[in-house]
Amino acid sequence: MVCRLNSLWLKIKEALVSALPITAIVYIVSLLPWFNFTTVELVTFTVSAVLLILGIGFFNLGADIAMTPMGSSMGAGLSRQRKLWLLLGVCFVMGMLITIAEPDLQVLADQVSSVMNGTLLIYAVGIGVGGFLLMAVLRIVFQQRLSNVLTVFYMVLFGVALLLITGEKEALLPMAFDSGGVTTGPITVPFIMALGVGVSNVLGDRRSQDNSFGLVALCSIGPILAVLALGLFSSDALSYPEPNYPMDANIGRSFLTAAGHTAINVGKALGLIVVFFLICQFTVLRLRKRHLFRIAVGVVFTYLGLVMFLTSVEVGFMPIGYKLGNSIAGWNRWFLIPLGLVMGVLVVLAEPAIHVLNRQVEEITNGSVTKRSMLTGLCIGVGLAIGLSMVRIVFGFSLVYYIVPGYCLSLALSLFVPPVYTAIAFDSGGVASGPLTSGFILPFAIGACVGVSGADAVLRDAFGVVAMVAMTPLITIQLLGFRAVVGKKVRERRAMKRMLDADDQQIINFI
Repeated sequence: MVCRLNSLWLKIKEALVSALPITAIVYIVSLLPWFNFTTVELVTFTVSAVLLILGIGFFNLGADIAMTPMGSSMGAGLSRQRKLWLLLGVCFVMGMLITIAEPDLQVLADQVSSVMNGTLLIYAVGIGVGGFLLMAVLRIVFQQRLSNVLTVFYMVLFGVALLLITGEKEALLPMAFDSGGVTTGPITVPFIMALGVGVSNVLGDRRSQDNSFGLVALCSIGPILAVLALGLFSSDALSYPEPNYPMDANIGRSFLTAAGHTAINVGKALGLIVVFFLICQFTVLRLRKRHLFRIAVGVVFTYLGLVMFLTSVEVGFMPIGYKLGNSIAGWNRWFLIPLGLVMGVLVVLAEPAIHVLNRQVEEITNGSVTKRSMLTGLCIGVGLAIGLSMVRIVFGFSLVYYIVPGYCLSLALSLFVPPVYTAIAFDSGGVASGPLTSGFILPFAIGACVGVSGADAVLRDAFGVVAMVAMTPLITIQLLGFRAVVGKKVRERRAMKRMLDADDQQIINFI
């Protein structure tokens, strides 16, 4: 018990360091004379920031002792059965369930409910994730190179997107790409990555590190195709009403109300995962009671962390994010661009799933890809993503001008870097776009867009910021790999030159 409390305290301290910068930005801006944050708004945001820190701490501990072991146990246990149909069936169902449980998908569905039925969107995205999780497992089983698989599916994706662009529903494209980013959040990432490690250790090539990654990357494609398909077959006209992010003057009531329905939603979502895990436990896995007790404790921590995290995002961060973006756009729209760059760097530090990914990358690669290098690449990538998104809001051009060249460049880089960097990069893209991105940065972008162009432009210009956050790490992480390859070749040439110089010197001395 003491060990658990010590671990929790360490996680909370890590969360404090991570969340403090983005919180400080809000406080600093509130001191400027151009922004009129009320006392109620600042107090609500302060309480939300405390809940956010506690939520991240509880969740990270829960992910370590529950979600990751569950995924790894299921992947390895089902793979040992040597029944491919059983493995694929369970992966499809689990892909659906964890997607339905994903909190940032719920946040996105609430924000686009006026454009598309939220329940339909969630279940369509769930089917997309389940189907592509199945594809990802097949890639490991048949040991196919990830870059080749990604190239094929992205070509299909761009083909479907082209049909939407040439029609009357181009405005749906940013929302479709956003859905691919939000599905890979705090519940999905620990479970799916651990599932991939378990399957790879049993059925894949153990010498290939990239087999342990890539599941999150492929699972990000399914939701985009699902939403594009919904758009193609829908006859409804697309319109986005004036956004509204209310903040109740009764602070206690607002937190209790939000915590109540959040607790129910998270309980239902996690309950589905736990029930399905127990079915696998009694039929296939048969883990020891000690292991099960540890997982049960971790599920409780995960549940408490998600409830606190999502409550803080809904009550404090979304309204403040919207007002911040709207106020800055009304004061000086050009200031949105540098502020977007700074906030992108800070948001990476506060995303819970980022720390899970970085830790697993360092462990699986035996330190060849460090947490520090990963964090640096992600900070640069996400900072550029939000800064470029603000440029798009200011000038009002299509997301296509970013997405198509960006993905083409990332796929081209995959031909020149070690496969493990490609797999990690594409996983990082999905992980970076977590709940804080959809719960703070997206409302910030919506507020900025309303201030610059009005509510009519929100669907076209504000949405797509999550997609940008998911795309830019693909480039920056692979550039790290490219630098590693070039650096290795330079060191080898220098070593060879020193050997040749030494040989020449010996010949001269002999003569």
